[in-house]
Amino acid sequence: MTFRCWKCDATIDLPAGGRVGSRDACRRCDSDLHSCRNCDFYDPSKNNQCSEPQAEWQRDKEAGNYCDYFRPAVGPPVDLAAAKGHTRAAPAVSDAKKKFDSLFKL
Repeated sequence: MTFRCWKCDATIDLPAGGRVGSRDACRRCDSDLHSCRNCDFYDPSKNNQCSEPQAEWQRDKEAGNYCDYFRPAVGPPVDLAAAKGHTRAAPAVSDAKKKFDSLFKL
């Protein structure tokens, strides 16, 4: 089984048991793998940004932790575009600004 690092999108091969250690780090970017951002339960729209209601609140979602409910997210990272500095709303804002500016040009 494999999953992807939330920060650099590197493919991580999981051991046979599918467990990620609390001190494991990405081989490419050295970010913590056992973190909220790499968890299947990570959901920015939920309370505490976690869809597991019994999980304890973690202050830093990018740092390694000891959460017992951690499950590696095998799909793409939740907001990889935002992590790389891209935002989906930026083109719409840019287009709106261009239209607004065009109203006042002579």
